[in-house]
Amino acid sequence: MTLPLSPPPPPPAPPPPALPAPGGWLIGPAGVGHALAHLLAVWGLPVGLPLAVLTLAAALVRRRFWAGRDAGLVADARTVEILMPPEVSPDAAAAFWGQMSGLLRPFWPRLLHGQPHLGFEIVARRAGTAFRLWVPGAVPPGLVERAVQAAWPGARTTTRRPALHPLHPTDSTPRGAVGGPLAEGGVLRLARTDVLPLHATPPGDPVRALLGAAGELDDDETAVVQVLARPVTGRRLAQARRAAARHRGQAPHAQPWARLLDLISPHSTTPSGTARRPGPTPPEESAESRAIAQKALGPRFEVRVAYTAARPTPADPAQTTRTWAALRGRAHALATAYAVYAGHNHLRRLKLPDPPRLLGERRLRRGDLVSIDELAALAHLPVDTAVPGLARAGAAAVAPPAGIPDAGPGVKTLGRTEAGRRRDIGIDVPAARHHLHILGATGSGKSTLLANMILDDATAGRGVVVIDPKGDLVGDLLDRLPAESADRLVLLDPDDAAPPPVLNILDGRDPGLATDQLVGIFRRIWADSWGPRTDDLLRSTCLTLLSGRRASQPAPTLVDVVDVLVDPRARRAAAARVSDPILAGFWTWYAELSDGARAAATGPLMNKLRALLLRGFARDCLASGPSTIDVSAILDRGGILLVRVPKGAIGEDGAQIIGSIVLAKVWQAALRRAALPPARRRDCAAYLDECQNFLTLPGAIEDMLAEARGYRLSMVLAHQHLRQLPGDLADALSTNARSKVFFAVSPRDAAELARHVTPVLSHHDLARLPAFTAATRLIVNGEDSAAFTLRTRPLPAAVPGRAAVLRAAARRHTTPTATAGLHEPRPRPGRPEGSPA
Repeated sequence: MTLPLSPPPPPPAPPPPALPAPGGWLIGPAGVGHALAHLLAVWGLPVGLPLAVLTLAAALVRRRFWAGRDAGLVADARTVEILMPPEVSPDAAAAFWGQMSGLLRPFWPRLLHGQPHLGFEIVARRAGTAFRLWVPGAVPPGLVERAVQAAWPGARTTTRRPALHPLHPTDSTPRGAVGGPLAEGGVLRLARTDVLPLHATPPGDPVRALLGAAGELDDDETAVVQVLARPVTGRRLAQARRAAARHRGQAPHAQPWARLLDLISPHSTTPSGTARRPGPTPPEESAESRAIAQKALGPRFEVRVAYTAARPTPADPAQTTRTWAALRGRAHALATAYAVYAGHNHLRRLKLPDPPRLLGERRLRRGDLVSIDELAALAHLPVDTAVPGLARAGAAAVAPPAGIPDAGPGVKTLGRTEAGRRRDIGIDVPAARHHLHILGATGSGKSTLLANMILDDATAGRGVVVIDPKGDLVGDLLDRLPAESADRLVLLDPDDAAPPPVLNILDGRDPGLATDQLVGIFRRIWADSWGPRTDDLLRSTCLTLLSGRRASQPAPTLVDVVDVLVDPRARRAAAARVSDPILAGFWTWYAELSDGARAAATGPLMNKLRALLLRGFARDCLASGPSTIDVSAILDRGGILLVRVPKGAIGEDGAQIIGSIVLAKVWQAALRRAALPPARRRDCAAYLDECQNFLTLPGAIEDMLAEARGYRLSMVLAHQHLRQLPGDLADALSTNARSKVFFAVSPRDAAELARHVTPVLSHHDLARLPAFTAATRLIVNGEDSAAFTLRTRPLPAAVPGRAAVLRAAARRHTTPTATAGLHEPRPRPGRPEGSPA
């Protein structure tokens, strides 16, 4: 039996090709190829496929992580529009970006959440040019705004949320007439390695060219330059150092992987030929080396500069080609403006696809490395003082310092704060005794402030005297004064049909004081035509009438002064009562004058007295008999004296004389308070609008203001501009009216007044205050406070019929000493804002 033969065993598999020795495959090109083919054949499928999947997954995760991080950076972003200060320092932009280098985050927050960047945008339209900062939500609110105001003193910022799109003035998304806008733009990148600097101090400012080009834009065109910038990390700086070393021909420090390969390879990984040959360094390379070293000294930023010109898509498709051509020309002009930065490095243009989307996203991937000086050159406010189409900043809004009281009892309300915590503020009554100087042009809010303060005084039961040369202020007060003030009101108004109250300046307890005040008033009002003989005539006549008067006789008036000068019988009767030999000698001399000489001597005085007394209201008010107004009772018992003296009704001289005589009577009443102990002197106030017309009393104004504080008479002195004041009066108000409220003034006055509000506010702020906004410096606890701004409160609504009721009640004060029986007021706790009086 034959057994079956078993099959022969299979031949053994050929052994895998042996790998070449390490030195062989590292240095031989054929060995490298053979080894790679072998590795792919053995390990490609089991290792390569999972590795490829993991690599793809890692790339997707990395992409999603970066997208989420970028979205977090731009979330809740805002735009901060910068209004230009009056003057821009060339170093201001470097100071700003130097502060912004502090935005650099530590390593782990930067890795997890990204590094915030800022966007500096110039948005030009035919209507004007705006400078904006785009700020991501990750940057704390107010940080960038405060840095702007610190770097550019006088600049104002307006913050908008959500962030505005660069191509739309009021929205976060661009819109066009038909579909989206047509846009042509590009990106400016450094042409050479970014360790080489740009020319940071060019002879021409590119912003000037950009703003000039804006004037050529059509109504619906927009030109935008956007500079995105963020402070760089240590890794980015290390890369820059290695690039700088390579550029200088130096061997950079080897990386860890290079040192590992050096251990197993007979050849160095350091590139050959990097060692510089001995010999002199070319001048251009030496200059570049110095520039590289200079750029590496300070903090640095990554930046991307983009530009675009856009306009809405035209409704007519035939115009699209012409629109594209025009936009390319605009975009080319924007890019050309930055050619002035060419130096060791320069900017080259690259295409920017879909400019509306990329400008609106404001994402900064990898940018060019620049120093702070280079960034300041690329992103700054124009330094030219005259820039067409550019809005300048108004006045700064400043919060009041600590110690400024809230509105309430014992406080005269001035207005509402503009910055900081919103509240009504004012000046307390003791501080008001240091007097208040108010200055502002017509329509600035001066009269509104005066009216509110007067209403507060009247409501609180404090005595008030108001002299109004225009008439509107008294009219506003009559419409709003409390109804219970009717018993305390005295009104002097030429438009009132009833006979006016009488205020006779010669009806006083001290003949010498009354005479000095009358002569001083006339001398100041007619200073250009007032001589020593005229002064002697008026003084001697008044003293003659007053010194010979018996207690039972009525007080003389200005009409009696005229009679003594022109009527021999009246003159002889008055001179017969004179006991003073010097005064009697004057009349002896006067009697010896011829009629012609006497007429020449009296003419300059008579023409002034006649001009005054020929006006019926002035004669009735000043010279129709004894005084029917007791000013002391008004001040001491909370009365209200409203003096309305419009120049159109009684003439400029008449208005000045009546107002000055009222002030003289107020000062006589204040001087009588010297006999009272301080505790019994009630606070009262005199309000003088156009004060320069009425501060005509003899003696130094500063002495009167200093003494008035001791008598608890606070004076509120208002006028329009500094040139209205004589030199001595301007100095007196500057020094002795210690609380200041300045509304918008001329640049000339602003330069003079700025010393009262510096360093918080400047002359620029004073010249650009909005209507009803004032720069204020008050006395707090006897000391000057820091300046701040406030906005006046609107007047409460007028009460229908109130003025007629008050006028009727005031007419009873036309009989002698009627005001001596003024009723004591019942003070109210306060007047809420906006409520009827």
